[in-house]
Amino acid sequence: MDTKPDTIKVSATHREEIYASHANLFVTVRGSSVVSGNEAMKKAREVSQLVEALTSFGLSPEAVQLLGVHIETSSGTLLKSSSAMYRLRIKSEKIDQIADLVDIIASQKNAILERIEWKYPEELAQERGLEAAITKGKAKAEKVAAALGVKLLGVYDFMEGTFDEERPIPFRAQSMMKTRAEAADEPSLGMDIQHSKTIHVNVDIWYRVSSF
Repeated sequence: MDTKPDTIKVSATHREEIYASHANLFVTVRGSSVVSGNEAMKKAREVSQLVEALTSFGLSPEAVQLLGVHIETSSGTLLKSSSAMYRLRIKSEKIDQIADLVDIIASQKNAILERIEWKYPEELAQERGLEAAITKGKAKAEKVAAALGVKLLGVYDFMEGTFDEERPIPFRAQSMMKTRAEAADEPSLGMDIQHSKTIHVNVDIWYRVSSF
């Protein structure tokens, strides 16, 4: 057993809620033809329609990336008429765009939004959390030392740990395989998207103390 003579140990935790700063939307598009590589962004009709709608909204073409193509064929032979599933990643640098982007994806006949990957300014939050936890730990150690009648001489050992607790926003599960006419007749999804999670920073500090 590791012993730490003439020390006191204090533990402190700080919790900080942070909000997503940007996000990635992962979309699957069913295409009626097979086009490989970046050419799919222009030559696969269903994909190019989605890209055109997104760029018309204001996204840069570079914000839409092709991740892969799954070819579907019933005969076992690859033909020009074979269908394909195109997997795309759409990068949004502004959270307030997400609801509009979901609307755009929903308006496409063959597009399905698979999931949203939220991105956070975690590094800054962890730094702030660590500073706050250390401050709490020091204040607690000073109170303990005063109650015991000893003085703090320095830090003997220090440990920290960080984990996050993400709260998912309810997402309206729905099929997005619908015609443009159907999409036009339906109201906007009107999503209020404000995704957040809580960063927990824990510290264990052993302080060297004077004798009684």
